[in-house]
Amino acid sequence: MNALHPNEPQLYALLDQLGIAHQTEEHEAVFTVEESRDIKARLPGGHSKNLFLKDKAGQFVLISALADTPIKLNRLHAHLGMKRLSFGREEALFDHLGVRPGSVTVFSVMNDTNAQVRLVLDAALFEQEFVWFHPLRNTASTRVRADDLIAFAKATEHDPLILDLAGLAAGD
Repeated sequence: MNALHPNEPQLYALLDQLGIAHQTEEHEAVFTVEESRDIKARLPGGHSKNLFLKDKAGQFVLISALADTPIKLNRLHAHLGMKRLSFGREEALFDHLGVRPGSVTVFSVMNDTNAQVRLVLDAALFEQEFVWFHPLRNTASTRVRADDLIAFAKATEHDPLILDLAGLAAGD
């Protein structure tokens, strides 16, 4: 088994406390959606990609989307009422969400105890019965019911905005 993230036991305890069924599968480290294709093939359900972004005004946002959903950053900021978006720096990612690049996950909002990171969930996630996210490290994936994501987010003081990201990206 791979080394756990220091906050991983608290993640599983929170999921249990909320009555959210979860299953974690160990695998080799992956850093991108492309690298994880083989792993995803053996884990049925929707798989995620997660982007930690910052706007020109210094606001942070975490985008959790279905892995194949196109995301147009040049359009997204307007729908969020934010300035132009770019990827957040590694230091800010660790300071706010407690994870390193490659391990960004919807579950990391539990580490944002001051709720400084806005959470956006892709509407396509909710078309899946189950969805997979890293459990704060990129050497495992944890499955939950898509419908449980909102309860998890709200329990961490993050009221998620649900957007049709593919719809926003369409129509170039």
